[in-house]
Amino acid sequence: MRRRVAKLAEMQSKAPDVYSQVMAESRALPNTEAMLWKIEKPGLAPSYLFGTMHLSDPRVATLSPAVKDAIAHSKSVTLEVADLSDKAVAAAMAKAAALIVYTNGKSLKGALSDDEYRDVQKIVAKSGMPGELAAMMKPWLVSMLLATSDCERQQLAAGKTVLDLQVAAEAQKAGIEITGLETIEDQLSALAAVPDDQQIAMLKVGLKYIDRADDMTETLVQMYAKRQIGAAMPFQLALAAQTGTSPSAFDGFKKTLLIDRNAKMRNAALPILDKGSAFIAVGALHLPGPTGLVALLRESGFTVTAVE
Repeated sequence: MRRRVAKLAEMQSKAPDVYSQVMAESRALPNTEAMLWKIEKPGLAPSYLFGTMHLSDPRVATLSPAVKDAIAHSKSVTLEVADLSDKAVAAAMAKAAALIVYTNGKSLKGALSDDEYRDVQKIVAKSGMPGELAAMMKPWLVSMLLATSDCERQQLAAGKTVLDLQVAAEAQKAGIEITGLETIEDQLSALAAVPDDQQIAMLKVGLKYIDRADDMTETLVQMYAKRQIGAAMPFQLALAAQTGTSPSAFDGFKKTLLIDRNAKMRNAALPILDKGSAFIAVGALHLPGPTGLVALLRESGFTVTAVE
């Protein structure tokens, strides 16, 4: 496997002005300095909020002593989804076929150039499905397949688990019940709710970097490890701009997958936090910013402080 190169570091050397803008936007975003946060309210035992990355790289998927201690002292552990087993995901996808594939006669093939569509077929085939299925797939699903690097596939095939499942395993080891803020169907609905034209525009951006999937994953790993997760969205928009794609192509993603879901997650988390001694783990992108979970929980009357 070739050496992976973080695209953000590459941007720093090849496009320093763009890099400076990305990092300036990252620094301006509040609540990016930690992945583990302590949540307190008078009369309640402390709870914790933990930002995860859905990756198996050991630099991400290794629980720190502070995280393990927080889990050990919790009475409940809540993930985005309680059951992320292959069986549960397959069952949810079977029930929600209309969110995953076109059922109205539309075809992804007609929305892409011949070269783009051939690349999509390769991505689908690499994921273990017949390439002919590509025409039926919604763009968001192909984008997710595209985002899974060869290196990540190899690590998963070798039995490594993503960070979220490491949290679940630690909870199970301690005999703590695991619950979910969402269902898999909720997540599929949110992904499918992004306007179709924006899904296609985002897919086209991803296809421009099809040969750099390992590098994109390396970039995310380093952002997470260095607590630079606030750079994730500005970085993505900068890459899109380099392909001539307007930032507005990501408006639906930001509203549906982040802003709206953050509010729903906060609402689902409140009754859990009101019992105290809770450990809640969600994707790291749901934590920062004025509409992130850290800010929303503070608005709901909790004191939220960075731990690490």
